[in-house]
Amino acid sequence: MTDNEDGETKETKEKKRKEERMARVQYTDWTVPVAQVGSHAGQQMPLDRTFPAPSGIGDSIVGIKEGADVHVDGQFDSIVDGLIFTGTFTAPVHAVCSRCDTPLNDDWSERVTAFFPYEEQQTEPKGGKGGEQDDDVEIIAGEDEAEDVYPLMDNGSFADLEALIRDTFVDALPLQPLCRPDCKGLCPQCGVDLNEHPDHHHETTDIRFAGLEALKAQLEAAEGDADGDVPAGEN
Repeated sequence: MTDNEDGETKETKEKKRKEERMARVQYTDWTVPVAQVGSHAGQQMPLDRTFPAPSGIGDSIVGIKEGADVHVDGQFDSIVDGLIFTGTFTAPVHAVCSRCDTPLNDDWSERVTAFFPYEEQQTEPKGGKGGEQDDDVEIIAGEDEAEDVYPLMDNGSFADLEALIRDTFVDALPLQPLCRPDCKGLCPQCGVDLNEHPDHHHETTDIRFAGLEALKAQLEAAEGDADGDVPAGEN
């Protein structure tokens, strides 16, 4: 029994539609199916899963190694125009104290709230003055856009967390990590850790007065020579 003149059954057509949909979506390690929760406003979908850390989070001083485990614990909540994700990202951060070079490797957790709107439907501008009105709408929409907005894919069927994970940690990691707020750093002359040796110091001479010190020594030496040349009977 066929459904059309080409001899396609319902199952065949559904399979083709599924294959076409899968071809449109670029699946990655960070792709999350959310079609079920997005079907009606007011639904929730918990997410407790580990993702690989994307590239570009920090550097050799402070950052997260690409591919490291990032644990995501949160939930998607559906609203009329998209999904709200709230949760916590936890990942191993490598860092070095910017003052004393002490390694600071530890797990780092960040609270996250992000909006995943449905893809906007493209509409033709309505003639006449409608074009000007559309321009105004685009300007207003641009002003409302926030950095923590990540559009859904394939008519709201999938969310991709790669950019959200990267943006969250890039914004959170410190530019100059410290082992503690009052870190004393290293001795600039010999490199001793001043946190472990707070009384460490070097006897130094201010080089700005080095020339005067040399002149003083010459004068004192000249006076000593003059005193030694005085005949004994004249004392």
